[in-house]
Amino acid sequence: MLFNSLEFAIFLAIVFILYWFVLKNNTKGQNFLLLIASYVFYGWWDWRFLALILFSSIVDYAVGSKLAKTQNYHKRKVLLLTSILTNLGLLGFFKYYNFFIDSFVDVVSVFGFHPTTNTLNIILPVGISFYTFQTLSYTIDIYRKQLEPTKDTLSFFAFVSFFPQLVAGPICLPICPNTMGP
Repeated sequence: MLFNSLEFAIFLAIVFILYWFVLKNNTKGQNFLLLIASYVFYGWWDWRFLALILFSSIVDYAVGSKLAKTQNYHKRKVLLLTSILTNLGLLGFFKYYNFFIDSFVDVVSVFGFHPTTNTLNIILPVGISFYTFQTLSYTIDIYRKQLEPTKDTLSFFAFVSFFPQLVAGPICLPICPNTMGP
């Protein structure tokens, strides 16, 4: 579903009406609506990649929760590394697997080896960089004790998958009151 399509206009109108008028004073209902709408939006392109965003969200929610409960330096490092390796592993696989295989074949062919390799027809999931860095920043902030982990699973999952922001890219600039001028 593209932002400039009729489907998106209808989808957005339905979500907007439900969010602001039907679920007006129901925060849990609003978050549930945003989560479902975001998963529908993301799955519209290819539903198979919903498992990736769900998996990444589960890992970082769990890691964030466990980080808050332990003060042991080594356990905290292991938890942080779990988050980093899981997320960057998924991102690296989808973005760079074929690149590294092709590069390896090119390098060894210089030395006379001509291995037969098969690259995979890997499709890059939309927004994978964004939600990877979004969930990683959450975990890293908790690790650095700059953020308390949320206890509200629903709001965390809605935060990670929020559809208007999901395909925006990995860089979001927050509006900071201190930079707004006098």
